[in-house]
Amino acid sequence: MERSLSMEVVRVTEAAALASARWMGRGEKEEADNAATEAMRTVFDTIPMNGRVVIGEGERDEAPMLYIGEELGNDRENGPSVDIAVDPVEGTNIVAEGSWNALAVVAIADRGKMLHAPDMYMQKIAVGPEAVGKIDIDASVTDNLKAVAEAKGKDVEDVVAVVLNRPRHQEIIDEIRAAGARIKLIPEGDVAGAINTAFDHTGVDILFGEGGAPEGVLAAVGLKCLGGELQGRLMPKNDEQIARCHKMGIEDVNKVLTMDDLCGGDDAIFAATGITDGELLKGVQFKGNKATTETIVMRAKSGTVRFIDGKHSLKQKPNLVFTD
Repeated sequence: MERSLSMEVVRVTEAAALASARWMGRGEKEEADNAATEAMRTVFDTIPMNGRVVIGEGERDEAPMLYIGEELGNDRENGPSVDIAVDPVEGTNIVAEGSWNALAVVAIADRGKMLHAPDMYMQKIAVGPEAVGKIDIDASVTDNLKAVAEAKGKDVEDVVAVVLNRPRHQEIIDEIRAAGARIKLIPEGDVAGAINTAFDHTGVDILFGEGGAPEGVLAAVGLKCLGGELQGRLMPKNDEQIARCHKMGIEDVNKVLTMDDLCGGDDAIFAATGITDGELLKGVQFKGNKATTETIVMRAKSGTVRFIDGKHSLKQKPNLVFTD
């Protein structure tokens, strides 16, 4: 994988965030997602690579662009062969409501190294670097809280767990409270929730719960770059979903998926641009004929983590797609 791809994908997530941010708070989540998807696809066409979408907007008959299996890039002969996972808007309802932590996200890995995660729920547990090797998805919530507290040199009462605010998580929430730990309930966006565990200033220590499997892979790539850990287990609900797992090469649907299962190899790139404000990234701000963005881009092989403040001219670019 070429180093230059790190900066190329920044342009991709910036374009998606700028396009989607126009829809913040307007109650139109589909429009926000469509705008981001079109912008992201347009910029991908300018990148010298041989890319293939393994996690995208759906199957070919479900999505007009960024569908699973779509080829991206403008150098199929000599460009690096990579697999690509995208979420043009991680948190469509967040954008529609003008809430916190919506992101435009892209992850890239060498061809064949990223799990082709089916669109279903995945049980997840995620932590930052200090607690790597200390968590166990099969252990109790309480035991995992104690393990993270010990690893980070704090009391359980000072640990903060992030959980999607869903009825299916009530038992997890009850156990966290019984253990004496604190909770940050989020409406959407468990990619941001997982990534935040690797940064002290976000105040988050561990993520629990069931969320989308594609988002689990995206989060795992981000944590791979940060030296963190995510464990997952697919949660198919019926025979059709089990068959879908088998079709995508996942024979044992009950297997605990480790970091190597989710994103193998020694290299990966993760980029995310804030659409709305969050603990980690500021959202897009429009200021006259300019806009500002904040992006994080990381590469696993080098361990490099960059925060990039972008300033963009809006003159004569009504679709907010930037290919400079």
